[in-house]
Amino acid sequence: MDKLRKNKLAVCLFLLPALILFTLIIIVPIFMSAYYSLLDWDGMTKGVLIGLKNYINLFQSPSAGFVKTLGNALLLALLSVIVQLPISLSFALLLARGIKGERFFIAVFFIPVLISTVVIGQLWLKIYNPEYGILNASLRCLGLDALTRIWLGDKQTVLVAVFIPILWQYVGYHMLLMYAGIKSVSLQLREAAMIDGASSWKVNRFIIIPMIRPVLRICVIFAVIGSLKAFDLIYVLTNGGPSHASEVPSTLMVDMIFSRNRYGFGSAIALFIIFLCFFFALLIKKIFNMRGVFDET
Repeated sequence: MDKLRKNKLAVCLFLLPALILFTLIIIVPIFMSAYYSLLDWDGMTKGVLIGLKNYINLFQSPSAGFVKTLGNALLLALLSVIVQLPISLSFALLLARGIKGERFFIAVFFIPVLISTVVIGQLWLKIYNPEYGILNASLRCLGLDALTRIWLGDKQTVLVAVFIPILWQYVGYHMLLMYAGIKSVSLQLREAAMIDGASSWKVNRFIIIPMIRPVLRICVIFAVIGSLKAFDLIYVLTNGGPSHASEVPSTLMVDMIFSRNRYGFGSAIALFIIFLCFFFALLIKKIFNMRGVFDET
């Protein structure tokens, strides 16, 4: 009993530094933002307590434009789930079959994850440049001049143009997680199914995908939460423009706090982003825990 008590004490002592850092860096700022969100404060003068007015204004103030930014973030999350993750899963299933150069392709797909987001933003700014960008130049070479446009300056195309670099950067990240999950599936189980006459499609559909459901759940949560709190790449590419067409809650939050000096309103946006991330994480977990998900109907 004394030995067990000493082991627990040792574990607590080793966890204490991490717990202190987590509290100071994560927990304390959340509570501070919660307090600031109840104030009408410009960051300099004394704040005035206004209760939940900032949260009400998130949805009732047309000038704030929060509802539009929320719609943009949800659209990016939807695109991530229905476009990015299926592509990652397809690559993972293909590589897990043991193709030639498997390790090489894994490394190549994962390289964008290691590159700074600012560098990626600058790279895609050059690709999208309407004068010398490789995208418009390629369309002109193919005789498709009518399709060339100012990709980041057109309200109709800017959100998709922002999503493509996000897709390019993180498809390898999700692919690697799924690849690791697929490799953990028993090889004997797959071989037995193929001996019984199951095609590769059926093996993937009825054996591999259901068995990597925990990995898929994590990937969906990461993709959705990452889209809801996306900031750096959008800030570098468009800063929310043109005319707020690519604005998301995080860029609006930064604009409110550092450009308009509305610290209370910006803090309310920050708290709402945290709430959305928790809500969707719990919702996705609940959906994946339901019977029938990825099972044969």
